[in-house]
Amino acid sequence: MNRTEFIIATAIILFVAFVLGWFANWLVHRFTRVTKAEIGELDKMAQALHQAEETRDQAITYLQQREAEITNQLSQTEAELRAAMDGLREARQEAEEMRNYIERQNQH
Repeated sequence: MNRTEFIIATAIILFVAFVLGWFANWLVHRFTRVTKAEIGELDKMAQALHQAEETRDQAITYLQQREAEITNQLSQTEAELRAAMDGLREARQEAEEMRNYIERQNQH
């Protein structure tokens, strides 16, 4: 094999490699191309996701507000219960004192 034949063989091999690479690139782009319908569907999915996130944020805010309201109501109810228990305790003590007073008055 002389020098000219070697150069021609190398040129043919390089050209075949170039053509195969170009064809492989064309195939990859052909099969991975995104259509307008797919882009439209992706836009719809993005909008639905955004709406779902907004709804979730609103639900979290509502739940936090409700939790604060219920906690406040619970605190008020507990305070009222303590006041009622204190009043009942005082009433029982007064009733016991009255019983003792009446018993002392009846003994004399």
